[in-house]
Amino acid sequence: MPIESNTMDRNTNSLPTEQKEKGIKAFIKKCKDQQALLWMTVPFVIWVFIFKYLPVWGWTMAFQNFKPALNFSEQEWVGLKHFLFLFTDDRFLGVLRNTLAQSLINLVLGFVTAIALAVLINELTNIKFKRVVQTISYLPHFLSWVVAAALVSSVLSIDGIINDILMGLGFIDDEILWLGVGEYFWGILGAAETWKNVGWNAIIYLAAISMIDQEQYEAAKIDGASRIQRILHITIPGMKSVIIVLLIMNIGYILEAGFEPQYLLGNGQNVEYSENIDVFVIKYGISMFNFSLATAAGMFKTVISFIFLIAANSLSKKMGQGGLY
Repeated sequence: MPIESNTMDRNTNSLPTEQKEKGIKAFIKKCKDQQALLWMTVPFVIWVFIFKYLPVWGWTMAFQNFKPALNFSEQEWVGLKHFLFLFTDDRFLGVLRNTLAQSLINLVLGFVTAIALAVLINELTNIKFKRVVQTISYLPHFLSWVVAAALVSSVLSIDGIINDILMGLGFIDDEILWLGVGEYFWGILGAAETWKNVGWNAIIYLAAISMIDQEQYEAAKIDGASRIQRILHITIPGMKSVIIVLLIMNIGYILEAGFEPQYLLGNGQNVEYSENIDVFVIKYGISMFNFSLATAAGMFKTVISFIFLIAANSLSKKMGQGGLY
């Protein structure tokens, strides 16, 4: 009996090693079978390294009084001075408030409108009309923000169409300079972002809907389910995994509220609501040659975004909804 027991123990201990060897051999075989795809990823990996990882070396400027004319060894190191300035500066705290508000508005509106548009397009039965609607909805995405901001400014001007419609309907008595009232800026920005990107954002949801088994819809029709019931119990649950992944990724960009629309639509009258971290970096960092302050603000944004991404992914997995990894 002791001899048999020792033999069984040795066999049990060798199992993990054998499984690892099989896994390594399977991985090598898969790489050989898909070597064409691996070679295709090489340019992208190089691009990511050059433009995403190599610039991280520049984070050292956040801990220096950086002077472009001096060598690295000649720079003055100041520790957390620039970070302390940011966190005690009332203007930066206001900028952080604007960034979070703009991001949350864009996140909510972006998700709700894109999912709703995808569901509505999917429910259209006329194929030609469906294609026309989808094409028209995502065309604004290809406009540069310079053109889009000019259109938004024109529509919201004193003699713009918005004032004409509201006055015609009796909602307002006098024209309103919409971009001159700071309290309106977040709503205007959210509406502009939605108009520009809703069609493009809906494409991935339409792709997710196309992967749903059509037999589920047929079975639901036979059971007497209405169109609304089919949407609520088949279409939206079928998109759940895609929605969760995109939500986690967007939460990781919670401090990436954008730059072009805020910079182009912002002015002296709405600056208290339009200025976000990216605009702050341009105005008070790069434009004033305070590269250390600009780097500190950018580093803060990146670190917080990374923390949000990891936290959102972990929370999603704990709730049993899956995650990015």
